[in-house]
Amino acid sequence: MLDRIRDRAATDPAGLALADDSNCLTWQYTAETLGRLASALRTVAPGPDDRIAIIGENRVETLLAHVAAIGAGVGTVAVSRQLTAGEMADQFNDAACVAVVTGPSGFDAAAEAAAGAATTVITHNVDAPVRLPQSVAHLDWQDLISTPAALPTDLAERPARPPLVYTSGTTGRARGTEVRWLPGSAPNAAAFQQAVAARSGYPAGPHLVVGPLQHNGPLTSIRHLLSGEPVVVLGRFDAERILDLISTHSVASTLMVPTHFQRLLALPAETRLSYEVGSLRYVAHTGSACPAEVKRAMIDWFGPVLIESYGGSEIGTVCKIDSHEWLAHPSSVGRVVDPFEVVVVGSDGEVLGPGETGVLGFRTPPGREVVYHGDPEKTAKAYILPGVATLGDVGHVDEDGFVFITDRVADMVVSGGVNLYPAESEQVLRGHPDVAEVAVIGIPDADLGEALLALIVPRAGTAPDVEAIRVFARESMASYKCPKNYVVVDDLQRNAMGKLDKKALRRPYWDSDRTIAG
Repeated sequence: MLDRIRDRAATDPAGLALADDSNCLTWQYTAETLGRLASALRTVAPGPDDRIAIIGENRVETLLAHVAAIGAGVGTVAVSRQLTAGEMADQFNDAACVAVVTGPSGFDAAAEAAAGAATTVITHNVDAPVRLPQSVAHLDWQDLISTPAALPTDLAERPARPPLVYTSGTTGRARGTEVRWLPGSAPNAAAFQQAVAARSGYPAGPHLVVGPLQHNGPLTSIRHLLSGEPVVVLGRFDAERILDLISTHSVASTLMVPTHFQRLLALPAETRLSYEVGSLRYVAHTGSACPAEVKRAMIDWFGPVLIESYGGSEIGTVCKIDSHEWLAHPSSVGRVVDPFEVVVVGSDGEVLGPGETGVLGFRTPPGREVVYHGDPEKTAKAYILPGVATLGDVGHVDEDGFVFITDRVADMVVSGGVNLYPAESEQVLRGHPDVAEVAVIGIPDADLGEALLALIVPRAGTAPDVEAIRVFARESMASYKCPKNYVVVDDLQRNAMGKLDKKALRRPYWDSDRTIAG
């Protein structure tokens, strides 16, 4: 599974393989470290169904852990460092995690979660002494990578397993799905490498990771590293630092969301012009709709190298559009990509023609079905017709095959490129003693595209302290799931069936009938 990395180590031992804010690793060091780490992780996770959780800190250790596990045939779970201990423990138990790899920012929550999930804690960059509950086993990263060991060779028995990522849903509980940018199965290492090469979307040369290494998009850098190409990881987001890294490392590709573009464009003109960005050949963007004026400004600056992808962790990329196509078809997310077929479905389940608006569905061929880990009910709900899955968006396809998104069926908010499901926030907020009813909606946000707003109906006889409710939310769930603002209201609009009318609740905050960003 790691053949391309070992080949690069043989031909370019001193070349840059991995870098972050504190490290620059050569190909030789990376190959040797991965071999030792793969052997250690196989020992930690001996069962074929065992998984190892990896807290998504933007450090080289995060990528090394994922890649070593793939080489050892061990499944990984990409876990947000912002989750509370309870949220982490739920994912550890659901995914059968036997260990968690964590750095300093996720350590406290991971240590607490491990105590309730029989999970070994593997720490890197955590200041000694490491204090853990007595029941929790501890392994130190440096010890694991310092012990010479041979890479396991029985890969036919333990084939590579794609990472599992968790996404929330309308039930308020996160469910896992395997990423689609790595092959789900391969009979041997050669077949795996061939499949990785076939799916590699980035050109040769350094790839820059900008987003958090817990999300599907940034994690595609794993595939780039497995292909024997270098990866540079940005730590804390800093717009000018991105330009510095592109210039310093002659970065060929990166992946961003529209919020990143807006923050780059907000830099003073003299700052933007002082960095060389001509090495860029592929700037993928995904996650949420990009305002047209922002995209045009980025194309004017970076050149026609922006490639927009539409899809999801559970299905992969289903549509794609390059800069030239987008300039000719603004607001489109592109044409459907192989091996998918786009199907627009009407309210009565009928298949609609070009220009007709309905739910966007995608016919999934064998081997590319949408599957949620341990949740057959949610898996079934993803399909709106036999063999046709949806991501919950409404739109149409024009005569030339370009897909346009106009609305959203799913109760979902896309904020800064992250999919947020209000049901999860509502479930937590209903637990506050001053809250009788709550509706969480998405409203326009200049920086994030959309942001969460909580509409609170107080319990009779109470005068709710909004700040106390805000603190309660932050103590109960990851910060990015918490509403940005709170408004106390007398009641909430409902439809004839008594269900919250989210579109009606959103309408006063938007300046058109369209109540999603884009």
